[in-house]
Amino acid sequence: MQPTDRELGMSCPITRRDFIHDVGITALGMSLPLPGLALAQGDGPLYYPPTLTGLRGSHPGSFEIAHALAREGKRFDNPLALDEQYDLVVVGGGISGLAAAYFHRKLHGAQSRILILDNHDDFGGHAKRNEFHQGGPMRLAWGGTVNMEYPLYSEVASGLIRELGIDIARLQEDFEFNWLGMRSGLQPALLFDQARYGLDVLLRGVTLDGTGPGELAAHVDAFPLPEAARAKLKAFLLTSGDVLAGLSPAEREAYLHGTSYRDFLREHFDLPETATQIFSNTPSGFFGLPAESLSVAECLQMGLPGAHVLGKASEPEAEEQERPAAMFPDGNSSIARLLVRSLIPGSFPAMAADADPFRVVTERLDYAALDRPGSAVRLRLNSTAVHITNASDGAGVAVDYVTGGRLLRLPARQAVLACYNAIVPHLVPDLPPAQKAALAQCVKRPMLVVNTLLRNGHALQKLGIVGAQLPGSFLQYMFLVSGINVGDYHPAWRPEDACVMQSFAAFVAEKPDGMRVADQHHAARGRMLAMPFEDYEHEVRQVLNGMLGAGGFQPARDILAITVNRWPHGYARDHLDLEDADWNVEPRPEIVGRQRFGHIAIANSDAGADAYTHAAIDQAWRAVNELTA
Repeated sequence: MQPTDRELGMSCPITRRDFIHDVGITALGMSLPLPGLALAQGDGPLYYPPTLTGLRGSHPGSFEIAHALAREGKRFDNPLALDEQYDLVVVGGGISGLAAAYFHRKLHGAQSRILILDNHDDFGGHAKRNEFHQGGPMRLAWGGTVNMEYPLYSEVASGLIRELGIDIARLQEDFEFNWLGMRSGLQPALLFDQARYGLDVLLRGVTLDGTGPGELAAHVDAFPLPEAARAKLKAFLLTSGDVLAGLSPAEREAYLHGTSYRDFLREHFDLPETATQIFSNTPSGFFGLPAESLSVAECLQMGLPGAHVLGKASEPEAEEQERPAAMFPDGNSSIARLLVRSLIPGSFPAMAADADPFRVVTERLDYAALDRPGSAVRLRLNSTAVHITNASDGAGVAVDYVTGGRLLRLPARQAVLACYNAIVPHLVPDLPPAQKAALAQCVKRPMLVVNTLLRNGHALQKLGIVGAQLPGSFLQYMFLVSGINVGDYHPAWRPEDACVMQSFAAFVAEKPDGMRVADQHHAARGRMLAMPFEDYEHEVRQVLNGMLGAGGFQPARDILAITVNRWPHGYARDHLDLEDADWNVEPRPEIVGRQRFGHIAIANSDAGADAYTHAAIDQAWRAVNELTA
């Protein structure tokens, strides 16, 4: 540990939950199941995953069995048969899996016996709830899925939301959260940090995607870039006209959707790498890819500069930015919790059947109630499916899974696989080769959500900032989580109170040049899993020190907790402009891959190639109805 690390607080007592490095599963012994890697789903109040800090998301113990299956070709033979029978087994306890259970019960009656298996120690999938109690009253944040883009919801998804008691208008009544946008008198900022640029430069009121080109040009002299790069960047920002004036409308459209943003900047304005790289991270949190892997049209849609040199015929598409959304203070985890409350009565013991559904935000869930014998619906955590097959007599399916070091088998009439679609070929090896190949292409985009609890917000108030964009840092953004008030949860912003700072970022390949998009995701996933918690922690402390140090912030004193929600399998892969040619084809791979196979149907947002909660719900509805047909 270096002296500077001590100043950052790396020696301070804080939970550091590391994991068995994902290098060589064989080193763990091919005698899997692995005793001790999966936590037991304990009874009593001590088992409460939302309060855990350190490495979350794909946490230690959640992925090792699946990696042994898919990467090492591990066979799981001689399962112990359980004396349990179900009408439906759902693999995956995210929103798609929970919705599949909900829809099955709705179609077949409350007497339906359903088992939901999930490899994580909590349900919800990417709809992850992070609770902090270290600084006083509870502070909530989301560790993954957050927005409800309700105008896009189908009647099926909208109907489910209504049936759960979610009133969108009411949800928006006391809502002022605006990501990195200005709120509560605090402005966004741009931080060039010392680790990458040699010194900390904080520019208040400036962002790369929300500041007009002329105004942004006025700040370029303060950018810690070489003089030649600053000159080229200013020239680009101060240019006007239409650099595509000679192209026909069709040619213009093809160029904007077929050219990367970085190539556009290089071709027309001769911007060097040191200048183009500052824009790299800006659209990543939305698209899951850096600007160099996105088209000009996609980057303009996110507000990056360029529309000013394309004339009025190429005004940026603002539909995505302007689309209204709603959210809970723990993101879409509250949707998952309401689904569990509906499926398993008594899971929220303090909530009566007719209680206000918004109380789910603050009520404590009884995890011991999730898998009680005799319950019509059971949710079994820390349980990784390893093999699903249609019964030879055509009567149903057999599901093998590992939990607590034991390999178990149970029968069911039907199964819905609401897990990552890329794992399905390994779970169902009898699938047709073409279907397996299509499913393997559903390579999720790695994502990272880091929540850091600060002792107070004095430094934010003193500096007048809500957070900052972070060119060069894998954290990409860091901003204050506040202004989401629902039910009994009303933590008004006060600088003297503990507060949560969040980074919501894609996790990208370090050197994406020349790499296929799928290969970029594989490289990023390996990089993410190889990083111990201390590496994430060091980056958080370093960035916060550079951002807030001038306001009196001291990382060693003022950081109370850090929760790293890493999602090596994050956003569902959608069809972006510059995607791999074998992904952007017809018929779409996700459609080929999601076909029913006997008594097995496939859900998850992967099956819709759309990284949204409503897609997960719609795919659950489709899968359940395919099995009913």
